[in-house]
Amino acid sequence: MKGKYLRRIGGLIFAILMVAGVAFVSPSTAEAQRRRIVIVRPYPYRFYSPFGYRRWGYNPWSPWSPYGNYYSQYVFDNGEQAAQEAYKNGFKTGKDDGKKNKSFDPERSHYFKEAGFGNFSEIYRSNFSRGYDAGYHEGSDRAS
Repeated sequence: MKGKYLRRIGGLIFAILMVAGVAFVSPSTAEAQRRRIVIVRPYPYRFYSPFGYRRWGYNPWSPWSPYGNYYSQYVFDNGEQAAQEAYKNGFKTGKDDGKKNKSFDPERSHYFKEAGFGNFSEIYRSNFSRGYDAGYHEGSDRAS
């Protein structure tokens, strides 16, 4: 008789320990609902200013600007300077693409895509295409 009750009490204690162990090992509901959030900020990080930066001599394209100078390479003083820089960039990019036997596509370049963020964008893109054409033919001639 004693053995029968001892087995039942032992089984009950074992069952209680198993339930307690499972509850201890399993994650709590608060941890299961927690999610990881990753914030990716663009480079350079631009600070928000509700009133703007209105001070004497403020230049938004200066390196000390709170808005950064990522696209400052596409801001020119006049159209001639934009044309020269665009032709130089286009020639270099076209020559590299010609050497690597890539398809002829000046619009693939980041120079062409990002030129719209500066001034003289039409002049820049047309001269970039001219320079790309000349550089591509020179690079593909040397590759052969």
